[in-house]
Amino acid sequence: MNSLSNKVAVITGSARGLGKAIAERYAALGADIVINYSRDKASADEVVSNIKAMGANVIAVQADVSKVADIERLFKEAKEAFGKIDIVVANAGIELVETPVTGFTEEQFDRVFGINTKGTYFTMQQAAKNVEDNGRIIYIASSTTSFPVPGMAVYGGSKTTPRYLVDILSKEIGHRGVTVNSIIPFAVDHSGIFAEADSYPALRKQLLDSCPMGRLAEVEDVANVAEFFASDLSSFVNGQHLLVNGGATN
Repeated sequence: MNSLSNKVAVITGSARGLGKAIAERYAALGADIVINYSRDKASADEVVSNIKAMGANVIAVQADVSKVADIERLFKEAKEAFGKIDIVVANAGIELVETPVTGFTEEQFDRVFGINTKGTYFTMQQAAKNVEDNGRIIYIASSTTSFPVPGMAVYGGSKTTPRYLVDILSKEIGHRGVTVNSIIPFAVDHSGIFAEADSYPALRKQLLDSCPMGRLAEVEDVANVAEFFASDLSSFVNGQHLLVNGGATN
């Protein structure tokens, strides 16, 4: 089993869904955890309770990643609590789907890019400034960055820019032994827009039809790869983008 003993992990957007699964996986492997949430304190408190029950150390920090000052405070509070940061997972994001290019409003564009692009950029900037040597920076991207889907122009576009940031940052700080990689999940069942079984039926069918394995991803599928990228097994894997999509082709 991989061990993250004596490591400190900051996971943005970790009150629910993928972020929660990754935080709980890292805690199970021995890491100290910094949970981040924007508004849902009740869900964040539940994750904190789950992690404490595992015997791991954990704090929750409210911070809106669309605000640079909040991101800076998140990292400051993490270091004040645990003294260092070894792993950062830039996971926080919002989805906006089934809207044609001609239908997006300026307000929608600004909100999605403010969180998914700006928020991720400055999260990874702070990660680069604060992570320990031989640390790990992981970006949770989207398969829409590899396979364009009608109705997802703004969402897919907002998730594409940070993929390029992974390429650049991996070169700029690789000399410190820090790896920077992205995980590119397929649509995730029981999470995000597919949290409810009957949500987006047409889109769900389109995605299922494209996947040879005949299912959507589960949060544990993504947590498995997040474990790999955080562990010593990936110490020479840098600047990579790993599809977790069951072989789906669109």
